[in-house]
Amino acid sequence: MAFHTFREEYMQIPIVTRIYSTACVITTLAVHLDLVSPFQLYFNPTLIVKHYQIWRLVTTFLFFGTISFSFLFNMIFTYRYCRMLEEGSFRSRSADFVMMFLFGGFLMIISAVFVNLLFLGQAFTIMLVYVWSRRNPSIRMNFFGLLNFQAPYLPWVLLSFSVILGNTIWVDLMGMIVGHIYYFLEDVFPNQRNGCKLLVTPQFLKRIFDENEQHAEYAALPEDRPGGFDWGERLNRPPAANAEAQENNNVQ
Repeated sequence: MAFHTFREEYMQIPIVTRIYSTACVITTLAVHLDLVSPFQLYFNPTLIVKHYQIWRLVTTFLFFGTISFSFLFNMIFTYRYCRMLEEGSFRSRSADFVMMFLFGGFLMIISAVFVNLLFLGQAFTIMLVYVWSRRNPSIRMNFFGLLNFQAPYLPWVLLSFSVILGNTIWVDLMGMIVGHIYYFLEDVFPNQRNGCKLLVTPQFLKRIFDENEQHAEYAALPEDRPGGFDWGERLNRPPAANAEAQENNNVQ
């Protein structure tokens, strides 16, 4: 019974988010159980070109480190914002979402050759967060009860938090730069005078991912609570709803 319920909930997750999140978890568990080594997964242009270890182009995006608080933190962000994008601005357009994955991954691979990064999963997560934040600018957010800000500032807050924890700045910066390039090409440039859509999703991706998309029924995540941590509320929430929320907070 429990397995049946879990399977139903699992299948409610949009297809791209489901595949990517599952691949990340399986990769991490495989490393944790010593089935594979991180040395077999990291991005290495020499091994890819000279020894044909093509899988490294994919596994570099799937490994977030050993099971720890950092891994859970990254996976929660990856899952939530990936799902909110697919159920929001990419709803019924999973093929376009895959195109975003391919475009972002390609730019990160090229950049990693010069920046010398081994794993790109965190940068990829920041890219997802960046695109989501730019497409939901009216959402107010609260970072662990310390900061209040608009959604577009979320990537910068995460960058600052990462620096405080002693992580390198280049990982988050790469994700933000790639996310901005995608956002500009997809959302800004086509709406400019003499602009046009440069990122065109191939038909074979649409046949694979969008064929049954119109029949899918997702239990959508509430975008006014991004990240699952009670982080945001829409600016245009009705006054009655604001009063009710304030009353609930006072009761707590």
